Amino acid sequence: MPDPILKVAALSARYGKVHAVTDAVLEVGAGQIVTVIGANGAGKSTLLNAIMGSLPTSGSAQGEVVYAGERVSDWAVERRVAGGMSLVPERRELFASMTVEDNLLLGGFRRYRAGEKDWRDEMENVFALFPRLKERRRQHAGTLSGGERQMLAVGRALMAKPRLLMLDEPSLGLAPRIVREIFHIIAGLRETGVATLLVEQNARAALQVADHGYVLETGEVVLSGPADELAGNPRVVESYLGLGKNRKE
Repeated sequence: MPDPILKVAALSARYGKVHAVTDAVLEVGAGQIVTVIGANGAGKSTLLNAIMGSLPTSGSAQGEVVYAGERVSDWAVERRVAGGMSLVPERRELFASMTVEDNLLLGGFRRYRAGEKDWRDEMENVFALFPRLKERRRQHAGTLSGGERQMLAVGRALMAKPRLLMLDEPSLGLAPRIVREIFHIIAGLRETGVATLLVEQNARAALQVADHGYVLETGEVVLSGPADELAGNPRVVESYLGLGKNRKE
């Protein structure tokens, strides 16, 4: 694995007294696509939120999140974002009454605040990755299709030029044809140099684009390895890939 941009060790998270993630361990190498798969309620989205700092964490050694060589476990969400971590949540959280272009500009606002002169230039890179967004740049986000909204959510995150992009269920609620398009785009993120941590209900599609994978069951990592090896693992095939049926989130 390339030098890790993200290392997670003994990370636990809970809602009240309910433990959702227990002693999770994972790594994401620079420029890699790493996926976390698991059944509904396994704790995958909770894991992402804990890594991003938006949930309280607990556990042995208090859990540890190391990003770009720095221990960020005690950093606020805002500081993690400023450092180059970006999370695209399951709900996408776009501004429906604003145009596509204005949503993208908001994604680059931190860079504008930091005084980066060329912060707007990233929009052309986003449009190259998502030509449909360029066609709809003056259209309100609330009028986009589900696939276009997902593209806009990812594009907005890329406006911040993150070093680590975390995607929470990017295929949720999308038609199969659009799912294929979204995963083709995710695979293309390697060319941007950004590292991608992908949580996904569609285990088959996720393992096809990922370099490495982790299987989360009841909040614990139970399997990990190269994605192609996990795709052939009998336990994974039976639980998540068998007969072309994927468990729904």
